[in-house]
Amino acid sequence: MPSHVLVPVDGSPQSVQALRFVASEWDDVGVTLLHVINPVKRGYRASVLPSGSEDWYQEAKDEAEEILEEARTELGREDRVTTRTEVGRPATTIVEVAQEEEIDHVVVGSHGRRGVSRLILGSVAEHVARRSPVPVTIVR
Repeated sequence: MPSHVLVPVDGSPQSVQALRFVASEWDDVGVTLLHVINPVKRGYRASVLPSGSEDWYQEAKDEAEEILEEARTELGREDRVTTRTEVGRPATTIVEVAQEEEIDHVVVGSHGRRGVSRLILGSVAEHVARRSPVPVTIVR
């Protein structure tokens, strides 16, 4: 059984399912809830935010705080739960956080894309599963 689980959250039904899985399987482990602000979604490069992007970033931070609070509520407990917000490409950032922190398991929701749409759009869950230094559970 893991002692510290990383759960990336984005407010999607898939990330809610990942939270429910953790709550039902491991009610006494430490949990880090991670939200990744993705500048690419707004047309910026992941490594560089242009000047004038402060308003966008503040909105994204506010949204991240809301998503993390909802995730904490969905998890149904307050003890041993930490939150973290990072900026970058979600898949890469999740793996980096798993390497940096004392994480021993990652639980990630998947959109369940298959075939061509998965190849075109990519899969955060697949990237994490292939590159994570710790075991990964993918919840659909």
